[in-house]
Amino acid sequence: MKKTIKIITYTIATLAFLSVIIFVSGNQHLFKAVASTYLLGKTAPSIDEHKLFENRTIETGDYQPWLISENYNKTKNDSLLTKIIKYDPVALLVIKNDSICYEEYWDEFNENSLTNSFSVAKTFTALLIGAAIDEGLIESVDDPVSKYLPQYKDNPELTIKHLLTMSSGIDFDESYKSPFGHMAKAYYGSDIKKLNENYTVTETPGETWKYLGGNTIILSFILEEVTGMSLSDYMSRKIWQPIGAKNEALWSLDHKNGREKSYCCFYSNARDFARIGKLVKDNGMWNDQSIISTDFMTAATTSAYYLKTVDNKPVDFYGYEIWLTYYKDMDIYYARGINGQYIISIPEKDLVIVRLGKQRGAILNNHHLKDLYSYIDFALEQ
Repeated sequence: MKKTIKIITYTIATLAFLSVIIFVSGNQHLFKAVASTYLLGKTAPSIDEHKLFENRTIETGDYQPWLISENYNKTKNDSLLTKIIKYDPVALLVIKNDSICYEEYWDEFNENSLTNSFSVAKTFTALLIGAAIDEGLIESVDDPVSKYLPQYKDNPELTIKHLLTMSSGIDFDESYKSPFGHMAKAYYGSDIKKLNENYTVTETPGETWKYLGGNTIILSFILEEVTGMSLSDYMSRKIWQPIGAKNEALWSLDHKNGREKSYCCFYSNARDFARIGKLVKDNGMWNDQSIISTDFMTAATTSAYYLKTVDNKPVDFYGYEIWLTYYKDMDIYYARGINGQYIISIPEKDLVIVRLGKQRGAILNNHHLKDLYSYIDFALEQ
């Protein structure tokens, strides 16, 4: 009995000591991280954990249903589908000529299920910058960030375009494995504004492409400043309502009534995510209505070829927080998330593909993902 009491006492003392260290070091986010993962039997963030965080609702307007193709679910390449199932999907949706021609769900998910888009949300934030430019709230992507956020006054060379193209030169840490990195603190922390004050411009902006979620967070601060609205409310007014989304979406916050995690954590469903794909496919138009200007969308879907990667290769795969690839003689634009979330637009074929899931393929040498091309091949046969 004494030995047991000794072990318990030692354990409590150790935990108390570690708690003090965590507080003193400014890593209080670790408490939330452990409670949201390991204590729930997980090792990383998952696609359906919105209830673990505070959220803000993205309101809907007049619902505009998708048309259903006469060939709905009639064409299915079982060989390609086997490759797709390998990566643990929860939804696969193919829309051709603005009609749903293929749709399938797994693991009790359905057309209305909320699922985390992860970094797909970066593309949404970039589109909102376009909306703010269209409204005249932002003059140009070439505006210095300091024009809207005075804390960057010592770096007048830093522009909005540098944030959009992931070339800000700010020393964010994008590591998803480090529990002490910027992304872990942003995801599990409670003050995303204060967090970003600790990072500064350390390299020349506009030279090197580095995929860093902190750039998107700064874009959201600019949007808050110029619109006087939360990111969710602006998203609702400028995009979600005009494109006729069926379901309200959620955007996770850093704390109650706080700020959106603009680089991730937008929760919706495959059919409503596909509306963003249609918007990109149609160069900012929704049917006969201009949602985002053609000029902005053309720039957003043009590669930042003038930038170099850290291994000195041209950036022919990225625009304004939109991924770009050229496959089977087609220009393809897409948003992607870390667990295999994709919204893919193929204008030439009038195709939109949404794939949601729990895993993704390996990153290839061209910065794209191995499983991406399986979804495209599957959709091209519909």
